[in-house]
Amino acid sequence: MSYGTFHSGVAGTEVSYHVYVPEAYDRQTERRFPVLYYLHGHRGGLDGFAFLAHHFDGGIRSGAIPPMLAVFPNGMYEGMWCDWKSGKGPIETVVISELIPHIDATYRTMASREGRMIEGYSMGGYGAARLGFKYPELFGGVSILAGGPLQHVLEEFPPRVSPQTRARVMRHVYGNDIEYFKTLSPWELAQSNAAALSEGTLIRVQIGEQDEMLDVTRQFVAHLTGLCIPHSFEIVPGVGHQPGRFLQIQAGNDDYWAFYREALAP
Repeated sequence: MSYGTFHSGVAGTEVSYHVYVPEAYDRQTERRFPVLYYLHGHRGGLDGFAFLAHHFDGGIRSGAIPPMLAVFPNGMYEGMWCDWKSGKGPIETVVISELIPHIDATYRTMASREGRMIEGYSMGGYGAARLGFKYPELFGGVSILAGGPLQHVLEEFPPRVSPQTRARVMRHVYGNDIEYFKTLSPWELAQSNAAALSEGTLIRVQIGEQDEMLDVTRQFVAHLTGLCIPHSFEIVPGVGHQPGRFLQIQAGNDDYWAFYREALAP
């Protein structure tokens, strides 16, 4: 895994990211590789990137998934993977309009929706749903792991999120504008893009059996069903809102890896 930066015109500064490159990349120099964009949770992802790279490297070495690049963007501490109403945090635009073209220009990627998927856990699951649903022309697969907030109203944050954190996010990201939050929400984006999402986008939603957002996630999945958007839904037994434990359990589940095989088939 390596660290990279590029100059963001929209943010007016250097923007960082990490990228895992499989061993086959250096051996098969004429080959192009699919790309997974993995979005971190609300406390930032730096501490978990090495674990994630090891997780996906293990899947590749075991033959469970094809060799792929995994890109870990910098979504800031509580950036919510969207453009802030104030304009101070244009995170969505940086990822979609600058980072993806930068990766495609820097690495031998399969630069099409068939070779690109987006995934995330917690805030990253919310971001994966947001960006995957908003830009179905860019991502052939959307993987929402313990995503939040998937609900329609911000006031229903999970118990582990303090009122102070909820108020801070609402102020910094959404400008204390609940209608702006709703416009950006995966709930609304699923509804507005239902037709496009029904045409070949692979979508999965997974959450731990003991995660406090399980009921909200069930409501979100029912919303997708009501919109006739194809998807899979799995409740992972014996785990709460614990990303490391969640992935350790899923690493032994071939159905979990099958989603990557289907979404990123070379």
